[in-house]
Amino acid sequence: MLITLPPDYRPSDDEAFMNPRQLAYFRQKLLRWRQELLREAGETLSSMGQGGIIEADLSDRASVETDRALELRTRDRARKLISKIDQALERVDNGTYGYCEETGEPIGLRRLEARPIATLSIEAQERHERMERVHRDD
Repeated sequence: MLITLPPDYRPSDDEAFMNPRQLAYFRQKLLRWRQELLREAGETLSSMGQGGIIEADLSDRASVETDRALELRTRDRARKLISKIDQALERVDNGTYGYCEETGEPIGLRRLEARPIATLSIEAQERHERMERVHRDD
């Protein structure tokens, strides 16, 4: 079922949680985000494919190499983020999007707006982070 959303639509607490309009909204948001990341990755590949480093000065060459290494790390992070976006889109399709993987409770619209790939409610995420700190300190 294809749902057309008005351009100014924003999910609201006044409507049923994860109703078809909200699901369509978050699907569009995730798809736009994914498309932007892929576009940026394409630009990176294009710029890196334009030949080797031709800087004669060693400090300029080092600077260019550092910039490239940073760009590659950024692209690797984007690749991992695309995978999480794909997983979120699967949750939209199977009806589990917007619900905490640990508790099954709604994650909350504000959290999903800020982090559309969230899989845990704020409370579950805080518990998870506390447990990580406790185990890291051991």
